[in-house]
Formats: sequence, structure tokens, C-alpha cells
Amino acid sequence: MEKTIFVKPPVATLQISFIPSIPFHSNAICSSSQLAEFIRSCYDPNTLQYAESFYCLYLNRANKVLAVTEISKGGMTGTVADIRTIFALALQCGAVALIISHNHPSSNLRPSVADEKLTKQIKHAAEILNIYLLDHIIITADSYFSFADEGLL
Repeated sequence: MEKTIFVKPPVATLQISFIPSIPFHSNAICSSSQLAEFIRSCYDPNTLQYAESFYCLYLNRANKVLAVTEISKGGMTGTVADIRTIFALALQCGAVALIISHNHPSSNLRPSVADEKLTKQIKHAAEILNIYLLDHIIITADSYFSFADEGLL
């Protein structure tokens, strides 16, 4: 009787860890105005009115910021935010909530149909993963629009 030998194919291994290089933001995010001020400081002021970028804030249970990342950088009229990237990072850092943000170089604060659609998709994905989407903030150089404040979440 022949003995069958099973050989495992070479595959990548995956390790989940989150080791912050700095302590998380010490103050909890409590209002949309505080959030807009904080997130605006993450954007490059030299491109805020030139190119659209999409950021995500990952928060712990106390609404303290664990991490902030630029998800995408686009052109003058748009950028593409990959939902899989947003949630891969959320799971990696153990976030229980997130806030998404993008800028409008045109200074028009009104969300586009695409903005509203993306927000709904992210909210749906978050609900499946038991992560809370707290807000979607559109910022300009001197103002902001909060989906939460406007009842759009």
C-alpha cells in the first residue's frame, strides 16, 4: 500500500496587529465643529482647494481617534474611495467607529449624488461588521458639511 504525502503549497501568512507609533488622540471627538477642525488639520493645506482627497478616522469605544489615514487622492473634481480598504484598516486597528471625510476644492458644500451613494454603501458595510459610521464630513478651506448634523445618516 502506497503512502500518500500531502505537501502544503507555499502561501502567504497573515498576521493581524496594530501597534500605534504614537498614543491615540487624547480628546474624544464630541461635535461636528470639533471634528471639522481636527480633520482639516490632516489635509495638506496646499492642495485642499486644488485636489479632492478622502480620509478616514478610526475611533475606539470612547470616540478617541486611533488612527487617521488618507484613503485616496484624486483630481479637481473627484476621488475614488475603496470600501474594502476602509474596512480592512478598521478591522486591523480594532476600530468600533469611523468617520469619513473628503474635501470639495470648489468650496461647494452640497454633497453630490455620488457622495450620498458612497455614504450609504459605507454605512451598510459598517453595520454588517458592527462598526458605527458616526459622520461623513465634507470640508472646504473655511467651512464644513456634516451628514450627521443634516440627518443624512
